[in-house]
Amino acid sequence: MNLKEWFEKGMAPQEYVSAMNKHQDNLVYVYKTFDLPDDQDFFKYLKDQNLSVLVITEDWCGDAMLNIPILLRICEAANINVRMLPRDEHPELMDQYLTNGSRSIPIFIFFNSDGEQKAVWGPRAPQLQELVDESRENLPSQDSPDFEEKQREMILFLTKAYRENNALWTEVYESLKRTLYK
Repeated sequence: MNLKEWFEKGMAPQEYVSAMNKHQDNLVYVYKTFDLPDDQDFFKYLKDQNLSVLVITEDWCGDAMLNIPILLRICEAANINVRMLPRDEHPELMDQYLTNGSRSIPIFIFFNSDGEQKAVWGPRAPQLQELVDESRENLPSQDSPDFEEKQREMILFLTKAYRENNALWTEVYESLKRTLYK
């Protein structure tokens, strides 16, 4: 299948958000609270590209909870059509967009009206990757009796940071802009 065909299989953002079982409140909070910069040159550039974006995601993913609302705000400003596909239901697509051999999400696949891939972004901005890496370094070894507890604490810490730290939101925006503004 080509990107246009995958796109047609996807859910509209509103449908995806309505169907979410996890992180829905956090995603909506970031969406409503994020102040989209007044970046008219960037938005005009994107409009002129006539792009669509296919998002590979899952509702349980904390990175998706943060990145998707920022993407949606950019797409609204630039008239970019968006469709979402659950990763676990589409491994044949996901396996074309692995990150270091892993099915990390979300992945944003931008393509033009001819179905030609123009950019891929994900699963997270570099500053967020540093935060995640630092958090993982502080975990005990997996065979440690308190590994699961410490991992849960790390996930709660990251989820709170993703929801509340506006500087992280800005980093996601800037990372997407660097990827798209060429």
